[in-house]
Amino acid sequence: MKKSIVFIFFTTLSFTFQSCSPSSETKSDPIQEYIPANKTLYDEIVAMDSLFFNAYNTCDMEKQAFIYADQIEFFHDQGGLMTSKEELLEATKNNICGKVTRELVKGSIEVYGINNYGAVQMGLHKFHNNQEPNAESTPSKFIAIWNNVETGDWKMKKVISLH
Repeated sequence: MKKSIVFIFFTTLSFTFQSCSPSSETKSDPIQEYIPANKTLYDEIVAMDSLFFNAYNTCDMEKQAFIYADQIEFFHDQGGLMTSKEELLEATKNNICGKVTRELVKGSIEVYGINNYGAVQMGLHKFHNNQEPNAESTPSKFIAIWNNVETGDWKMKKVISLH
């Protein structure tokens, strides 16, 4: 009887270790490093991002108005949807100018072309409250849909801002 209990104990222990050990059959797909399919397009959109947010950070409302499409759709996870370019610019002027600055998370931008339309830009950025310079800012996601077919200039048509 004692030998049976010892045998069962070691057999159970053996199966337990086998089930806990990594399986050679278990494979996970590693996240691939982003490499732009079209480097020229990527560089253009990164440049537009820089132009727009330089205007945002310095309160250049004229430049922001030029870059936003007339039929802008701005989706904010907390604020909802804005479809008025004038109201979006006014809200920026009243609530952002001199109070908030945006910092792009370096290396986070991905750009994908949309045939006969423009591009999708995705990335991470941080917003800093200038009244609380030591406050921590965590990265948040954004998506921007850019169009250059209608006017020949890059225009930001849709923005999705997630916090």
